[in-house]
Amino acid sequence: MPPRDVEGAPPSFLAYTPVALAFGTSGLRGLVKDITDLEAYINVKAALRYMVASGDVETGSVVVVAGDLRPSTDRILVATVQAVEDVGCVVEYAGKIPTPALLCRAIATRRAGVMVSGSHIPFDRNGIKLNKSRGEILKSDEGGISREVERLRAEEYGRTAESSAFDRFGMLKRPPPMPPVNPAAEDGFVERYLASFPRGGLSGQRIVVYQHSAVGRDLLARTLRGLGAEVVEAGRSETFVAIDTESITDEQLDRLEALAIAAESNGAPVKAIVSTDGDSDRPLVAAVLPASAVGAGERRVRFMPGDLLGLIVAEYLAADAVAIPISANDAVERRLRELSVTLAKTKIGSPYVIAALDELRASGRYERIVGWEANGGFLLESTLALEAGPLAALPTRDSTLPIVANLFAAVRESVDLPTLWDRLPARFGRSGLLDHVPVEVSSAIVARLVPPGEVTEVEFDASGKATDCSRSAAGGAALGPSVAGVWLELRETLERVFTPALGFDAVARINVLDGTRVHFRNGDVAHVRPSGNAPQLRIYANSDSQSRADAIVELGLREPDGILRALIALVQGH
Repeated sequence: MPPRDVEGAPPSFLAYTPVALAFGTSGLRGLVKDITDLEAYINVKAALRYMVASGDVETGSVVVVAGDLRPSTDRILVATVQAVEDVGCVVEYAGKIPTPALLCRAIATRRAGVMVSGSHIPFDRNGIKLNKSRGEILKSDEGGISREVERLRAEEYGRTAESSAFDRFGMLKRPPPMPPVNPAAEDGFVERYLASFPRGGLSGQRIVVYQHSAVGRDLLARTLRGLGAEVVEAGRSETFVAIDTESITDEQLDRLEALAIAAESNGAPVKAIVSTDGDSDRPLVAAVLPASAVGAGERRVRFMPGDLLGLIVAEYLAADAVAIPISANDAVERRLRELSVTLAKTKIGSPYVIAALDELRASGRYERIVGWEANGGFLLESTLALEAGPLAALPTRDSTLPIVANLFAAVRESVDLPTLWDRLPARFGRSGLLDHVPVEVSSAIVARLVPPGEVTEVEFDASGKATDCSRSAAGGAALGPSVAGVWLELRETLERVFTPALGFDAVARINVLDGTRVHFRNGDVAHVRPSGNAPQLRIYANSDSQSRADAIVELGLREPDGILRALIALVQGH
């Protein structure tokens, strides 16, 4: 959602125009310059008021608070502490830890939580992730929280310059001290894996942990060592590095390769290099190939996209029901169909995946329910018995489980990671993004490429007949003439952009559950969708070869005349 100036006149004592935080795919996001102490305070306090009013938590209860390593996080944490105390609750400060570690602690102790983090987005932005005592804030909660925000905003703006706790720049006049760090959340998160996977099970595995500025950089290394791996820490940075595990660049792959090779110069061969995004809820895993196994000019690192990492985890855990977003590689659907595993597809964002997981659990038909996102963040709906002990449910994105489970799956099969991954269906994916695309432009593209109504997926036969294949139309249903006409017009629009000259076949199917996902007759897939967190336009691709998937994304991002630029020109009337 785009940032917006707050409605109505701001209080006269403010020397700036406040900008409201907006919910993205998961949590509140905004530019650091707009996240004043006042704005952070209003949103956190309002969310906690909502939780108290809904009976989720009680006044006087403990709220777990943590943050990432962004330069702006410390200040926002102070405003968060003030908000928690002013709503009548008690702060448990968990320090700088991964988002899933905070959620693990909060859910286990039935406490609300606040994570100050912008996840993977650039350091000039930040965010606030909120959770109830039973898990993440869902889309169904956002309306109630937003209404409470407006009520609290009116209260705070109604104060005078003398009675307000904030100065003319929206900063706290008397910031409270931060409480001491309680290590229980971090220690508990490490123990979660050491108690469920065999200690020593990764013995003989030399793993590089690319630390950069990930908040879980030390915790991940500690966990892998506890499971027996030889860990080499590399690439630590004291300045924030934005890593989007859903859009890894060639430059970043080169960086991973250099770190892996440097680690090998001081010891035995490296099996893998692993990392996470900024708040450590999205994994990054790349196998390190022996120098003898690659040709001249080829990389020695093989990056595995998050959606396929998740598929390995689901198999390792023997899942019987899965929820994933529509943007995931369709190899997931193919393999789960082979395994007779129930699959639910959702909009993009953990709140949607969690809602689908809840539906699967409520059906009473499944015992091993899991989900994940295309970025690799893994959600565990069921408590599962593993080799060393039970792994408790954790229905929020987690990066540690997919990293650990992929390594253990390879050990169990006595193969290396590339061999393990090669057993998956031969479908290849790539994604990329165009930055600095105004949100209003992205919204216009969605309006042009997503027909109104309840139909979300339509298939076209060779004669051009359109059939409704939405979930609500099991088995397919004929479309009325007017609706069919809208979808046929959409197909024609898309075929003017995805042209035969660029290697695209005729459009066979279109899904608009979240953005516009186009299936072509030759098996290629292209999916266009605005980011829910930043002014970015994303493109995802699937194909039968990695080179074609890469080419689709390159065609999408090409400047100045790529597919995404063509779509922008389409809505701007150029």
